[in-house]
Amino acid sequence: MRADALTLPAGAASAVPLPSHLAVGELAWTSIGAAAAVIAIAAAEGGHPLLPDPDLVASAYRSDRYLRVDGEAIEGFAPLSGFWRTADGWVRTHGNYPHHAAALRTGLRLRDGASPDEVAWVLRTMTSVQATTAVQAHGGLCVPVRQEHQHEDAVLRTTPLIQVSRLGDSRPRALPRPTTDSPLSGIRVLDLTRVIAGPVATRTLAFAGAEVLRIDPPLREEISWQHFDTGHGKRTALLDIVADRERFDALLADADVIVLGYRPDGLRRLGLDPRSLAARHPQLVVAQLSAWPGEDSARGFDSIVQADCGISWADSDDGHVPGALPAQALDHSAGYLLAAGITMALCRRAESGGSWYVRTSLRRVAAELLGMPRGEPRRAPEHEVRTQEFEVGGHRVTTVVPAVRWAGGPVQFAAPRPWGADAPEW
Repeated sequence: MRADALTLPAGAASAVPLPSHLAVGELAWTSIGAAAAVIAIAAAEGGHPLLPDPDLVASAYRSDRYLRVDGEAIEGFAPLSGFWRTADGWVRTHGNYPHHAAALRTGLRLRDGASPDEVAWVLRTMTSVQATTAVQAHGGLCVPVRQEHQHEDAVLRTTPLIQVSRLGDSRPRALPRPTTDSPLSGIRVLDLTRVIAGPVATRTLAFAGAEVLRIDPPLREEISWQHFDTGHGKRTALLDIVADRERFDALLADADVIVLGYRPDGLRRLGLDPRSLAARHPQLVVAQLSAWPGEDSARGFDSIVQADCGISWADSDDGHVPGALPAQALDHSAGYLLAAGITMALCRRAESGGSWYVRTSLRRVAAELLGMPRGEPRRAPEHEVRTQEFEVGGHRVTTVVPAVRWAGGPVQFAAPRPWGADAPEW
């Protein structure tokens, strides 16, 4: 397997019960299979991957639907997240985080606490471009629901789905103490990601035995259910990396991997762009995930990318009202693929040394999905959903079991920790 690109495993994936006009089940099956394949390479005594179980794959991609907190289901999207009619079409907004909901209302010149009905009324008076421009000017998330960009997709598909490339030179560093059930034991991962895709990647690394420390800003609280759903096996701490940069740099000095999920331009201002990091830490694996490709990436989420790139129309039931994929498939696929790329980079570092760069984007994953064979969605058969239960910070949390499997590996997650409950130290 080449170090600058990763090839997805071949195999029949049509049995994954994720019905869509697009090949969502196939994408999900191969993304999880890629993670399992590379983790198996890292396992002691030449472990081998197990082909993904279609039911586990579907459950993993729809994990939010099966999550229970104190026995109650969660609400996946907030009232200001969704499709809205405009004067000339449709827009998609994202307001799950309170600061994004506030920015949306401000951009539309609405009062604090304005209802969805008020938002709908204002948007019907604006064109899609006017609404997008107004909301984005205030830091909110809004995009027109567009048709497919076939030329742009074709260009994106000429680039690696998951980029794994060398940044600099250093001596080889072996995997510290790989075992069949814990191939990444002793690897330290600094996790600067939020939402779904990045946390899925670092959860997968923790599942493979890595020590993962998630760092969040103290004044930007995470949505609790998202952390319960993706926080398995990690420690989680709060740290202002600007005000307490010395402490953050000490963490970074002892890390093997840093996973970056914030916008590239913001990271560059903090000196956390890949080349700056590799220059200071020549044995570091730098993994970067963003909504969009490029170095000046705008804000974005899975649902926003779906709307912008044409997926919402490709998966529409009638061609008049936009639709959505049966899961946050761009997020989950990017997460599993990023975990595969990070593990491959660690293996390359063990063989030939160096610092390594791993990169993908939700938009690149979307281009891959749009280029796969299509068909009419079939009714999803009933399938078994396997879950496990934890006590987390006084809450009873039920999540699905892991879908990544390799011979001799674990079959259940370690418990999540309460968000922000740990000290920022290894």
